[in-house]
Amino acid sequence: MTVPPDSAKAWSVAEFFAQALAIEIEASERYELLADQMDVHNNREIAAIFRKMAAIEAHHRDVIEKRAGKARVDGKPAKFSWIGPSGPEAIDFEDVHYLMTPHQALQLARINEERAARYFEEIAATAQDPDVRAFAREMADDERRHVVWVNEWIAKFGAEERPAEDPDPPIYQE
Repeated sequence: MTVPPDSAKAWSVAEFFAQALAIEIEASERYELLADQMDVHNNREIAAIFRKMAAIEAHHRDVIEKRAGKARVDGKPAKFSWIGPSGPEAIDFEDVHYLMTPHQALQLARINEERAARYFEEIAATAQDPDVRAFAREMADDERRHVVWVNEWIAKFGAEERPAEDPDPPIYQE
């Protein structure tokens, strides 16, 4: 899901907060799951990268949660909805390999941050409510800052290293 639904144009501030909060919760939880998965495979370096990303997303979630308060629509808590199976800032489990390199992990993180930035930029450009537009612009700026951070981490790791040979590749039966 890289583009917000058409209904986003008419979202209230509460509906926008519900979406933004759901995106950050999912991103934080996904990074934690991926870190746990890398720990199981003794890929501690990648686990540490994913835990750092989880912490960044959790902080972003907390900021949104404070700002949203008890956002309500028609007296009920605001809800979110996805068009696809995951939100715009969640790494697809299929893109992760237990022998992945730091460079590969950070490339995935950058793709997610860029996708989230574009998602919020689209809302900022099309939302009818000026408060939603302003907050979406803020969210997009935050995501762009995350892209810069990830790019800095990629530069620290230097050129992409070659992934390790998989000693036990999957066997596909015909």
